[in-house]
Amino acid sequence: MPDIFSTTGTPYADGKILKHTAGGVGVITFNNPDKRNAMSLEMWEGFGEALTALRDDDTVRVVILRGAGGKAFVSGADISQFERVRHNAAASEEYAKRSAAQRALLADYPKPTIACIQGFCLGGGMQVAMLADIRLASHGSQFGIPAAKLGIAYGYDGLRHLVSLVGPAWARLLMYTGMRIDSAEALRIGLVERLFPEGELWGETMTIAETIAQNAPLAIKAAKITIAQVLKDESRRDMEAIKAIGNACMDSEDFREGRQAFMEKRKPQFRGR
Repeated sequence: MPDIFSTTGTPYADGKILKHTAGGVGVITFNNPDKRNAMSLEMWEGFGEALTALRDDDTVRVVILRGAGGKAFVSGADISQFERVRHNAAASEEYAKRSAAQRALLADYPKPTIACIQGFCLGGGMQVAMLADIRLASHGSQFGIPAAKLGIAYGYDGLRHLVSLVGPAWARLLMYTGMRIDSAEALRIGLVERLFPEGELWGETMTIAETIAQNAPLAIKAAKITIAQVLKDESRRDMEAIKAIGNACMDSEDFREGRQAFMEKRKPQFRGR
């Protein structure tokens, strides 16, 4: 499948974030290959702008996150900025605040998200990938969180997602050592869901994205909302939200279309209402 998203698209953060849409699929590319797509504050802010634009685009039903250059998804934070913006606790707190809105936007994103990972996925890159709904990676990719090698704390949200994916024991091993693991190990411990050869990763990712885009948006939203509530402590679950989206599905035009398409042995055309 041709990769039409590699260099074109709407630029943000001086072109270091690119946004593209086609056929119900939105793509955000981290486009800083000279630094293996290390995330600067400006890139975080551009990332948030691109996420917001795709969220508000009714033609987009699923969003893919990817890195440019074939060497990295995101290799972490741009450490060259640390002496200026993250040199002590107060500065680090301000740095975290400036990227917190973007992380929260991705964490609570209303549309399905896929991290398409080729190459290095380290530190802040792991945080982005873990906030996505689904992680697909190529053979040869590497994963790790080198916080212990830099003397920084990774933070509650990042570790909560890591523990939810790989469990506390693997989270400790990764965090205490700062070690990198290969793609096969990442698949084995549950950090990624699928692995593909490098030359097939993009095509397979697009196939999965297009399948999602063609399914009923309200049904997918119901699954996303319900799974998010399952992961919360029982006392914090919003059972009314689950009931409301369930009722919306059962009363929707899409449910009628799904039934009719099944009976007529044709492919349904869902409209998200």
